Amino acid sequence: GVMSVLLTGRDTNGQRREKLAALASGAAQVAIGTHALFQDAVRFDRLALAVIDEQHRFGVGERQRLQAKGDPRLGAVHLLTMSATPIPRTLELTQYGELEVSRLTEKPPGRTPVTTAVLPLTRIGEVAARLKAAVESGAQAYWICPLVAESEAIDLAAAVDRADDLRRLLGVEVGLAHGQMPGAEREAVMADFADGRLPVLVATTVVEVGVDVPNASIMVIEHADRFGLAQLHQLRGRVGRGAKASACILLYGGQDGALGETAKERLETLRRTEDGFVIAEEDFRLRGGGDPLGLKQSGFPAYRFADPIRHRALMLAAADDARLVMNRDPDLTSPRGQAIRVLEELFDWKGHKAGSD
Repeated sequence: GVMSVLLTGRDTNGQRREKLAALASGAAQVAIGTHALFQDAVRFDRLALAVIDEQHRFGVGERQRLQAKGDPRLGAVHLLTMSATPIPRTLELTQYGELEVSRLTEKPPGRTPVTTAVLPLTRIGEVAARLKAAVESGAQAYWICPLVAESEAIDLAAAVDRADDLRRLLGVEVGLAHGQMPGAEREAVMADFADGRLPVLVATTVVEVGVDVPNASIMVIEHADRFGLAQLHQLRGRVGRGAKASACILLYGGQDGALGETAKERLETLRRTEDGFVIAEEDFRLRGGGDPLGLKQSGFPAYRFADPIRHRALMLAAADDARLVMNRDPDLTSPRGQAIRVLEELFDWKGHKAGSD
């Protein structure tokens, strides 16, 4: 019952001017869009709420730019971020009390569990043989590759060559989708796969989000040890969307089948659970949450007093206590508030110049 606009990079100049004017005047009350919403030219009459879907796909600066479009006189812009796999920095912010978490633990209607197997790349021949049998029985499958061309520096199979190999091995038409293709050509291939005209689609991570093909029930990820946990979980989420039993095969390693300890933990996490929040917590443990006051989204800052992983329970309790104090004594005038003021002075490492008393 309200006017809304869709803002994307494909708008013509005339369409864009009309939409920007509607947002700036308040005639349009809802704006839905892509990265185009972050641009400086986009202004809102009274921005009160920002909802960011697939928040792991956006940078810290982009989220801040969107929130900064609010009117300071009306208070801060409320923020709701959504993701199947929150990035480590997001989890770290929840521990500092900056974000509150709601978990949706049940699958959407019609979704089926996905059986996940972890296999060395040396068994790729077996995987191809099983895939051939599945395709002949009417199944559709994704085959994900990390690159789109041969690399001399890294021994990874190219998506282009893998598509040729599978055409020869399977005896069926195999589609190919990657980021270097013209957009219209890639969308045509994706449409053919969605409509069932292509039984197999070889792709890079361009299919990570926003692709819904209920008939697709097999996901093969080549060199899965080269992907992050969030990417692997998102890619696996492309199957299990229909009534068919679905499977995800994670192929790892080179000819020797070697696998590093961290990569082994990542793949074992994927094999063990489909819970995106559990996967995100493991990602946080392995990669760190980055700098909560800066732009770095992963890594382990030099914590002096508390570690966000080892002392998680204490930090959550501290965040609750801080909220309680600010609700009861926002000016910190009580005896306890005065004690907190002393602590603030002691720990205000940014507020004092080096060498000062």
